[in-house]
Amino acid sequence: MPGDVLADGEPRAIDMHAHQPTKEFLEDAGGEMMRDAAKKFGAEMEFDTYEGMREEYYAAGVKKVVLVGWDAETNTGNPPVTNDYVAGVRDEFADFIIGFGSVDPLKDDCVEEAERAVNDLGLSGFKFQQIAQGFSPSDPEHEPLWDTIEDLGVPVIFHGGNSTLGAGSPGGRGLRIKYGNPMLIDDVAATHPDLQILIAHPAFPWEREQLAICQQKGNVYMDFSGWLPKYIDDEWLHYAGTLLKDKTMFGTDYPMIGPKQWLDNFREYTDYPEDVQRKLLWENAEAFLNL
Repeated sequence: MPGDVLADGEPRAIDMHAHQPTKEFLEDAGGEMMRDAAKKFGAEMEFDTYEGMREEYYAAGVKKVVLVGWDAETNTGNPPVTNDYVAGVRDEFADFIIGFGSVDPLKDDCVEEAERAVNDLGLSGFKFQQIAQGFSPSDPEHEPLWDTIEDLGVPVIFHGGNSTLGAGSPGGRGLRIKYGNPMLIDDVAATHPDLQILIAHPAFPWEREQLAICQQKGNVYMDFSGWLPKYIDDEWLHYAGTLLKDKTMFGTDYPMIGPKQWLDNFREYTDYPEDVQRKLLWENAEAFLNL
């Protein structure tokens, strides 16, 4: 296995980007745009239990996952995967799941909800999907939210690049991919130096912008999620294993991509040294998450 993820028979890798394999995300929150994405991925919209999810991950050599919440209600009209739901799953599977919340930046109570998610529910960070949520992180109206999360001392994951949500549908379900440009995240990183930021996914078609930001901003990182390595730009892969080897992390975008599928593809299409593989697959995540 890559990076000896099953050393001594124990799973070691950490997936920085996983969604719920259940109706709450795949059908309720995702709606038609999620069905479009599944079709684009060539994935089946099949529900699973969290017991089944954990067994699948352990068998692949992954010991922990960051399970992200989802609230794009204002822009899509779909119900959220609530922070209470994520915290409840985290509590039930505390040996496996690290819970990241979500707040809708277009809701009036987003700051209060961010505070509640950390202070009352004990969630470990936040995930934003700007294309689905319909907002620009660099818009000044969101500064109070970034100030609050920075003060709370937890990291954030921002979506990077295009999105398969709504892909192939007329008008892309009204979603605007411009909000996935990493340069909008650079503004947040510059004005909030104590906010630890992970840009999820190789940020196609803005991979070079993403690489530039991760090099220039000490508080910005990136992950592999949403792409099998065979489809990732060679330049991105090169930087991930060299200049950015301490700032790049493993992620799948489960359940659209499963852990075994991703790790098998990683082994086949990359040739990183063992020490770099350990960084990419779990050591960098441990540092980012303070595990």
